[in-house]
Amino acid sequence: MSSLARLLRRGEALLVRRHMQRAMSSHTDGEVRIVQRLKEKFPQATSLKVVDISGGCGAMYEIHIESDEFKGKRTVQQHQLVNQALKDEIQAMHGLRIFTAVPKQ
Repeated sequence: MSSLARLLRRGEALLVRRHMQRAMSSHTDGEVRIVQRLKEKFPQATSLKVVDISGGCGAMYEIHIESDEFKGKRTVQQHQLVNQALKDEIQAMHGLRIFTAVPKQ
């Protein structure tokens, strides 16, 4: 096996190990802080999930939120509400993925 192949296998193993550690660990401080802020701003939220997708460094998050507060608003307006709620936190981020929805009744 070439040294490049060994390095690639070692790198794959490291990625798998990091993924497993992340899957088994509790939420990051950033995730907890963002969840708290969103719960304050969207008290009617029926579903809320925040995931640090930057490997735990807090540079990029993915947010899934369902709330009646989004009813009657276009997707861009829903996302603007989330951005406004997180305006202070966003300044330190590299990126943010937002998925919003109105709960099905």
